[in-house]
Amino acid sequence: MPKTQNNAVMKWLYIFAFVVAFLVFFGGFVRLTRSGLSIVEWNPISGVIPPIGQQAWELEFAKYQLTPEYLKINTGMTLGEYQFIFYMEWIHRIVARLAGLYYAIPVFYFLFKKTIPFREFGVYFVMGMLFIGQAFMGWYMVASGLVDRPAVSHFRLTVHLLFALTLFSLALWTAFGHKYGFHDSSKKVKWSLPSKLALWSTLVLVIQISYGGMTAGLKAGHVSDTWPLMLGKWLPANLFSSWINLFESPQTIVFIHRWFAWLGLILVPVVFYVVKKQNYPADIQNGLKWLFGVVALQVTLGVWTILSYVNIVIALTHQANAIFLLGLALYFIHRFRALDGK
Repeated sequence: MPKTQNNAVMKWLYIFAFVVAFLVFFGGFVRLTRSGLSIVEWNPISGVIPPIGQQAWELEFAKYQLTPEYLKINTGMTLGEYQFIFYMEWIHRIVARLAGLYYAIPVFYFLFKKTIPFREFGVYFVMGMLFIGQAFMGWYMVASGLVDRPAVSHFRLTVHLLFALTLFSLALWTAFGHKYGFHDSSKKVKWSLPSKLALWSTLVLVIQISYGGMTAGLKAGHVSDTWPLMLGKWLPANLFSSWINLFESPQTIVFIHRWFAWLGLILVPVVFYVVKKQNYPADIQNGLKWLFGVVALQVTLGVWTILSYVNIVIALTHQANAIFLLGLALYFIHRFRALDGK
């Protein structure tokens, strides 16, 4: 991690983390509107300009009409309807390109001006590679839905999501360092109990998000619109009849996603109890109360998403809150580790 703090770099990283979070959020909108497979080619340069004129639109539509999604789901779609889903995916890709420029131009400017010392460039280089990696993974994901089935691979979708959230996390963590100070990597600082609990809580959240990605990729949220029962039962049959069900069965994946969240809801009060007992600063104690509220809201939104049969507004709010929750979790780990070093 860097050691040089700078206010301008901090602000840039905060905004960049927000842009990445918006990309994830808008990607959810693209998925829920079934727009992600509308552009069947990946043209990083020429793809910046959408089709112009009737002939160009008809040519693009003709390409889409050869895809499994059109042949099996959207047969009979009009050109006007196609243009809507095309523009949703096109906007997603344009925002991603602009985000790439928003990363690249400032980072090279700061490097040139030595605001970021070259010896500390490593973490920023990793961010750049993560951005490129998630872009390639995005196309690799889309390509999986253009061959023989009208849906992308849920594994590729989840990896694409995790790449983006790793980039978001690294940018936010580095921004926290510029604001609150970077940890001295030369010292081995013991992990306190609150730090360990915060880390475990974050790992629970990452697993939950991963299962959320697989749930989205398999459209497993449509398996059942009842809660707490699923398919009329507390524990439907054959959910865990094979280990592969943990990664392939829509019923098993959505069941885990439904109930694993409650572990996070339990862990936050435990962290608060330990922090209060050890007399941590009041701002951290109050912050944990807010964190518990955000976790409770996330669980509530998850239940509403089920009961609404994946209403797009509720589902997107659920996704946005998950990103916010991840940011809060990183903040508390950073604060706890800073206090560990004192």
